[in-house]
Amino acid sequence: MAFSKRLVFVMIFTVLALVKLSEAALDAHYYDGSCPVADKIILESVKKAILHDPKVPARLLRMFFHDCFIRGCDASILLDSTNSKQAEKDGPPNISVRSFYVIVDAKTKLEKVCPGTVSSADVIAIAARDVVTLSGGPYWSVLKGRKDGRTSRANETINLPGPTFNVSQLIQSFAARGLSVKDMVTLSGGHTIGFSHCSSFEARLHNFSKFHDVDPSMNFAFAQSLKKKCPRSNNRGKNAGTVLDSTTAVFDNDYYKQILSGKGVFGSDQALLGDNRTKWIVETYARDQKAFFREFAISMVKLGNFGVKETGEVRVNPRIVN
Repeated sequence: MAFSKRLVFVMIFTVLALVKLSEAALDAHYYDGSCPVADKIILESVKKAILHDPKVPARLLRMFFHDCFIRGCDASILLDSTNSKQAEKDGPPNISVRSFYVIVDAKTKLEKVCPGTVSSADVIAIAARDVVTLSGGPYWSVLKGRKDGRTSRANETINLPGPTFNVSQLIQSFAARGLSVKDMVTLSGGHTIGFSHCSSFEARLHNFSKFHDVDPSMNFAFAQSLKKKCPRSNNRGKNAGTVLDSTTAVFDNDYYKQILSGKGVFGSDQALLGDNRTKWIVETYARDQKAFFREFAISMVKLGNFGVKETGEVRVNPRIVN
């Protein structure tokens, strides 16, 4: 275990040394002098939230992904809408994110101990790492020093990769964030602790095409089970949907095993098996969980550094600009 962690750290910092991923200089020890208890306070807030709501890990991980994909990792997803402007958090793809209160709780505690020091963007990044580790996944050192953005627009959520994307669309979307094909397949593995509402996959279950009622790439028995969870007449409730793999409370490689069995929930998930550019990666992770964990840590660091700038602020209240 210790050797594995050292290997991940070496690979992460090798990647960062070779590729300039950010306009700002981030550092794993950024708060060592100014707020050494930052990680501990954030971890405590995350643990408390998980005890009361098992969906918190999936929501916080999705929060990190969605935040970084829009304007870089700047906590723009936390800003509230106003009478004149709808913010990211209220964009359609973010309806299922929720759990914003976890970040607010951690930030409130941080402000009492280290006022004006730890950015909300860093809190999101650290919390995302913590939920992965607490769910049985890998640990990595989060590089810190991000600033919080001042702009948040709901219409920009259209730029998020969608559940109906094909592989070429996924590759293009991730490449725009400085991420490779391998990063894309690796980060898709975050769905191992995910939950989806029916609206994100119901098109695969009914009137899929002129020739098929159900997406033919989907395991038949699995499709029938999803139809029961998402009946046409009543699938709009907030709990109407399904988990994205069979071990949803555990961060593992089951997501990739599900894809091999034709049980990927999203069309974008199952598409990874039908393209030679991505199939081999799915197969590798399905048989080698250690490889998945190692690469996931590296890809999370890369995503966490995308678009980070030195301009911005450290919000006192994560929900409003200073």
